[in-house]
Amino acid sequence: MGGVPGEPIRVLVVEDDPVAADAHVLYVGRVPGFVAVGKAHTGAEARRILDRTPVDLLLLDLHLPDVHGLQFARSLRAAGHQADVIAVTSARDLAVVREGVSLGVVQYVLKPFTFATLRDRLTRYSEFRAAVGEASGQDEVDRALAALRAPTPAALPKGLSAPTLERVTTALRESKEGLTAAALAETVGISRITARRYLEHLVEAGRAGRSPLYGQVGRPELVYRWGKR
Repeated sequence: MGGVPGEPIRVLVVEDDPVAADAHVLYVGRVPGFVAVGKAHTGAEARRILDRTPVDLLLLDLHLPDVHGLQFARSLRAAGHQADVIAVTSARDLAVVREGVSLGVVQYVLKPFTFATLRDRLTRYSEFRAAVGEASGQDEVDRALAALRAPTPAALPKGLSAPTLERVTTALRESKEGLTAAALAETVGISRITARRYLEHLVEAGRAGRSPLYGQVGRPELVYRWGKR
């Protein structure tokens, strides 16, 4: 189900454990661009909410007391519900993963997971969802799909750390006007040279863009923006 551009992505948390459900609602609320519109502890309860509340994304536990998550997703598709699904499960059966792909499962999160893990999955889903219009070629299609895939630690160049990259990414995403290396360095608490390295890495990975900042004396400074190429 598509939302209005610029509005938060509406998430329904479906989790039978009340404590976990409350935690997941809290997690969703901490990610910019997302809002939890409700929580359900069973498939039947989730269905009732979906019938009366617009939902873009389900954070769906696969092991519900009244129905298996994939069976529930299948019934939603048959009823015309188009919400995407991030499946939450402790199961590691790859046959389940394959089956979920055809039912709108765009991500899997294995229990137990941290806020940082869920934030990464939601952020990547947001990037994937934001890819609109007609692709200019294979590379653009590949980039849109790659947004859903989590990076491997080995993908980071030597000297770059995942925690710092996460802080850099968050700062850049939250800046509407973009950031220079100097501004990012001050925001994140790193040196300007280090900030430039992280920014260039994001540009090379196709996740950020850069442009000259004119109107000042001397060599124009570069401004980096999230998602702009």
